[in-house]
Formats: sequence, structure tokens, C-alpha cells
Amino acid sequence: MSELPNSLEDAIAQSRLATQAALADGYTRLQVEYVFPELKPLVVAEDFLPLFAEYESRLKVFFADAGSAALARRDWADAPFKILDIGTSRAASLQSKIQPEDEIFLFINPTSVEVPQIEKLCEAIGDRPLVMLNPRLEDAGIVGIGYTARQTRQRFISTIESCYYLRPVDDQTAILRCYPRQWEIWTETNGNYQKIAELPQKPSGDELDLILSKGQAQTTTDATPAKKPNIFKSLQRFFKALSS
Repeated sequence: MSELPNSLEDAIAQSRLATQAALADGYTRLQVEYVFPELKPLVVAEDFLPLFAEYESRLKVFFADAGSAALARRDWADAPFKILDIGTSRAASLQSKIQPEDEIFLFINPTSVEVPQIEKLCEAIGDRPLVMLNPRLEDAGIVGIGYTARQTRQRFISTIESCYYLRPVDDQTAILRCYPRQWEIWTETNGNYQKIAELPQKPSGDELDLILSKGQAQTTTDATPAKKPNIFKSLQRFFKALSS
């Protein structure tokens, strides 16, 4: 039974196992999301990267822009894998960044702006697996995206399997998806976390409101309370440690 992690470190470890399981089951387009605004991409990625240790130089890591890629190359100077940026929108230049010897790909914090470029990269990647770490592909705050671009973005998003997702809804509620488990809603009462629902798809805002208002499981699940430290307080301490 999957449970809420009590720190970001635990969440990343949990997400590595979920990603490994999904890859083993044949999924080739995956995403992992920890929905916390304070996260620092490089710190999170560094803890996630051990998942790919066996690939060494056969792993290729992409950042959205040249600045982020340069920072990663500086901080990970001894990394055995190549670090690139998505960069130019020219198809020929993008596809030349994918080589036959590359076996698996990690995209770190890509945004909705890069979706057309990522699609071109995916054409060259083919059936080889890729993982998107904390993507922001559904960012509603992007200005100037027309109908066609939104359709393209949505079509691409629909091809990706969310193998790990963790988001605090408020101080007492969290949504967790940890492959191969379904989407779970957890609430806190008197210091204990209880899973109150399992859903086959990511819950919409209306679905979440309905489940929370009923305060009971929507499917036949084991709703035994799980004694856990307050994940939100633990994460706040973690964020403070990162900022110090």
C-alpha cells in the first residue's frame, strides 16, 4: 500500500520506484511531478538521477534553456551523461541532438512553451523511453498561446503517463499517484492521514470537492488511518534547509 511520504526526500525515492516500475511495464513516455512552488530543479533532479545510474553515457538530459543547461554542466561536471538544452525550434537542429547510442532521456522542468520543440525531439527519440521531471506543460499563465497551440499541447500531454504525482491541496489534503496504484486522495484528522478515495484518473476540482464533502471512500479501499508525521510541516523544514 502506497502512503504519503513524510519528506521531499522520501517522495523522490518513492517516485524513483514508481518510474522504475512503469518503465519495466513498457511505458515509454512518463512524467513525475512534485507540485510545490518552492522546489529548486537542480536539487530535485540530482536526487532523482540515481534511477538512471546504469545507463551512464547512454542517458541524455535536456533542460528548457541554455542557461539552465550550463548551470547543470557546471554543478554536475563529473556526470557521465550529456546535458543539452531544447533550444532552437528548427527541426533539423533539434533532431541532431538525438543520437543512435542514446537509450533513455530525461527532460527537466520543460514548459508549455517548449512543447513543439519537444514533439520534434520525440520524433527522433521514437520508441525509446523518456521521463519528464516536474514538467509545466499545462501552465495556464502562458500568454499568447492560440487555439492551435493549445490543441497541440493537449494532444502531446495525452501521450504521457503520470507515474508519480504529489500535490498538497491544502493543509489537510493531498493527492498522490504512485504507479502502479491509482490516484489517491488523503486527508489528515487529529494528526493521522487517511486515504479516503482511489480514482482511475486524476481528479478534477469538482470531483475533489465532492469526495471531500462526503468524507468517505468512493471505491472499495482500505481506509485504515495511517499514522504519519505532517508531510506539509516536514516539507516546509526541507524547503528552509534548501534555502539556507
